[in-house]
Amino acid sequence: MIFLTVGTQFPFDRLVRAVDDFFDAYELGDEVFAQIGDTTYKPRHFEAVATLDKEMFDRRFQEASAIIGHAGMGTIMLALDSGKPLLAMPRRKKYAEVVNDHQVALADEFEALGHILVAHTPGELAAKLTRLKSFRPRPRMASPDAVAERIDCFVRSIDLG
Repeated sequence: MIFLTVGTQFPFDRLVRAVDDFFDAYELGDEVFAQIGDTTYKPRHFEAVATLDKEMFDRRFQEASAIIGHAGMGTIMLALDSGKPLLAMPRRKKYAEVVNDHQVALADEFEALGHILVAHTPGELAAKLTRLKSFRPRPRMASPDAVAERIDCFVRSIDLG
Protein backbone atom coordinates (compact mmCIF):
# COMPACT_ATOMS: atom_id res chain seq x y z
CA MET A 1 0.00 0.00 0.00
CA ILE A 2 1.18 3.52 -0.84
CA PHE A 3 0.18 6.18 1.66
CA LEU A 4 -0.57 9.63 0.26
CA THR A 5 -0.56 12.39 2.87
CA VAL A 6 -0.92 16.12 2.44
CA GLY A 7 -0.10 17.07 6.00
CA THR A 8 -2.43 18.23 8.72
CA GLN A 9 -3.00 21.92 8.05
CA PHE A 10 -4.26 22.40 4.50
CA PRO A 11 -5.60 20.35 1.60
CA PHE A 12 -3.30 19.95 -1.41
CA ASP A 13 -5.58 19.31 -4.37
CA ARG A 14 -2.84 19.73 -6.99
CA LEU A 15 -0.97 16.73 -5.55
CA VAL A 16 -4.05 14.58 -4.95
CA ARG A 17 -5.41 15.29 -8.44
CA ALA A 18 -2.03 14.51 -10.05
CA VAL A 19 -1.88 11.11 -8.32
CA ASP A 20 -5.51 10.42 -9.21
CA ASP A 21 -4.97 11.42 -12.85
CA PHE A 22 -1.96 9.09 -13.05
CA PHE A 23 -4.35 6.15 -12.76
CA ASP A 24 -6.27 7.30 -15.84
CA ALA A 25 -3.34 6.12 -17.98
CA TYR A 26 -1.17 3.86 -15.81
CA GLU A 27 -1.38 1.07 -13.30
CA LEU A 28 0.80 1.39 -10.21
CA GLY A 29 0.45 -2.16 -8.93
CA ASP A 30 -0.22 -0.98 -5.37
CA GLU A 31 -3.34 0.32 -3.74
CA VAL A 32 -3.23 3.90 -2.52
CA PHE A 33 -4.79 5.18 0.67
CA ALA A 34 -4.87 8.94 1.17
CA GLN A 35 -5.26 11.53 3.89
CA ILE A 36 -6.25 14.62 1.85
CA GLY A 37 -7.45 17.30 4.25
CA ASP A 38 -10.69 19.24 4.13
CA THR A 39 -11.30 19.51 0.39
CA THR A 40 -14.11 19.20 -2.12
CA TYR A 41 -11.95 17.12 -4.51
CA LYS A 42 -12.79 13.43 -4.31
CA PRO A 43 -10.31 10.97 -5.86
CA ARG A 44 -11.75 8.47 -8.34
CA HIS A 45 -9.07 5.79 -8.10
CA PHE A 46 -8.28 5.37 -4.42
CA GLU A 47 -9.78 5.60 -0.95
CA ALA A 48 -9.30 8.91 0.83
CA VAL A 49 -10.23 10.51 4.13
CA ALA A 50 -9.95 14.12 5.27
CA THR A 51 -8.05 13.41 8.48
CA LEU A 52 -6.69 10.59 10.58
CA ASP A 53 -6.03 10.56 14.29
CA LYS A 54 -2.36 10.19 15.23
CA GLU A 55 -2.60 6.48 15.99
CA MET A 56 -4.24 5.67 12.65
CA PHE A 57 -1.89 7.99 10.75
CA ASP A 58 1.15 6.30 12.30
CA ARG A 59 -0.27 2.86 11.53
CA ARG A 60 -0.95 3.72 7.87
CA PHE A 61 2.50 5.28 7.56
CA GLN A 62 4.26 2.23 8.98
CA GLU A 63 2.20 -0.23 6.90
CA ALA A 64 2.97 1.63 3.67
CA SER A 65 5.58 0.40 1.24
CA ALA A 66 6.09 4.00 0.07
CA ILE A 67 4.87 7.52 0.82
CA ILE A 68 3.63 10.30 -1.46
CA GLY A 69 3.31 13.68 0.19
CA HIS A 70 3.95 17.37 0.33
CA ALA A 71 7.51 18.48 0.99
CA GLY A 72 6.99 19.47 4.60
CA MET A 73 9.85 18.84 7.01
CA GLY A 74 7.71 16.60 9.21
CA THR A 75 6.78 14.31 6.32
CA ILE A 76 10.35 14.19 5.03
CA MET A 77 11.84 13.39 8.45
CA LEU A 78 9.21 10.76 9.24
CA ALA A 79 9.89 9.03 5.93
CA LEU A 80 13.66 9.15 6.47
CA ASP A 81 13.42 7.94 10.07
CA SER A 82 11.16 5.08 8.92
CA GLY A 83 13.31 4.20 5.90
CA LYS A 84 10.32 4.73 3.59
CA PRO A 85 10.71 5.87 -0.01
CA LEU A 86 9.09 9.31 -0.35
CA LEU A 87 7.91 11.07 -3.47
CA ALA A 88 7.32 14.69 -2.49
CA MET A 89 5.66 17.54 -4.36
CA PRO A 90 6.45 20.95 -2.86
CA ARG A 91 3.57 23.28 -2.17
CA ARG A 92 3.94 26.50 -4.19
CA LYS A 93 3.21 30.12 -3.40
CA LYS A 94 2.04 30.83 -6.96
CA TYR A 95 -0.85 28.38 -6.43
CA ALA A 96 -1.68 29.89 -2.99
CA GLU A 97 -0.70 26.59 -1.32
CA VAL A 98 1.78 28.29 1.07
CA VAL A 99 3.01 31.79 1.86
CA ASN A 100 6.48 31.25 0.36
CA ASP A 101 8.36 28.60 -1.62
CA HIS A 102 10.42 27.18 1.24
CA GLN A 103 9.32 23.63 0.37
CA VAL A 104 10.91 23.88 -3.09
CA ALA A 105 14.43 24.45 -1.78
CA LEU A 106 13.95 21.91 0.99
CA ALA A 107 12.75 19.20 -1.39
CA ASP A 108 15.46 19.89 -3.96
CA GLU A 109 18.20 19.65 -1.32
CA PHE A 110 16.89 16.35 0.07
CA GLU A 111 16.58 14.94 -3.46
CA ALA A 112 20.14 16.03 -4.32
CA LEU A 113 21.31 14.08 -1.27
CA GLY A 114 19.47 10.97 -2.49
CA HIS A 115 16.96 10.92 0.37
CA ILE A 116 13.71 11.48 -1.55
CA LEU A 117 12.22 11.81 -5.03
CA VAL A 118 10.73 15.18 -5.97
CA ALA A 119 8.12 16.18 -8.53
CA HIS A 120 7.42 19.86 -9.15
CA THR A 121 4.67 19.31 -11.73
CA PRO A 122 2.00 16.70 -12.37
CA GLY A 123 4.00 15.49 -15.40
CA GLU A 124 7.08 14.97 -13.25
CA LEU A 125 4.93 13.23 -10.66
CA ALA A 126 3.78 10.64 -13.20
CA ALA A 127 7.36 9.92 -14.24
CA LYS A 128 8.61 9.65 -10.65
CA LEU A 129 5.68 7.46 -9.56
CA THR A 130 6.95 4.75 -11.87
CA ARG A 131 10.33 4.92 -10.03
CA LEU A 132 8.91 5.01 -6.51
CA LYS A 133 8.67 1.24 -6.06
CA SER A 134 12.36 0.66 -6.80
CA PHE A 135 13.69 3.83 -5.12
CA ARG A 136 15.82 3.23 -2.04
CA PRO A 137 16.36 6.37 0.03
CA ARG A 138 19.91 7.09 1.04
CA PRO A 139 20.00 6.99 4.86
CA ARG A 140 20.44 10.35 6.54
CA MET A 141 23.44 10.54 8.80
CA ALA A 142 23.42 13.08 11.60
CA SER A 143 26.66 15.02 11.95
CA PRO A 144 26.40 17.22 15.05
CA ASP A 145 30.15 17.94 15.07
CA ALA A 146 29.98 19.40 11.57
CA VAL A 147 26.99 21.54 12.54
CA ALA A 148 28.78 22.78 15.67
CA GLU A 149 31.86 23.62 13.60
CA ARG A 150 29.79 25.63 11.09
CA ILE A 151 28.12 27.55 13.92
CA ASP A 152 31.51 28.22 15.52
CA CYS A 153 32.92 29.54 12.22
CA PHE A 154 29.91 31.80 11.76
CA VAL A 155 30.08 33.19 15.28
CA ARG A 156 33.82 33.88 14.94
CA SER A 157 33.19 35.66 11.62
CA ILE A 158 30.91 38.23 13.20
CA ASP A 159 32.66 41.55 13.54
CA LEU A 160 31.50 43.11 16.77
CA GLY A 161 33.77 46.12 16.42
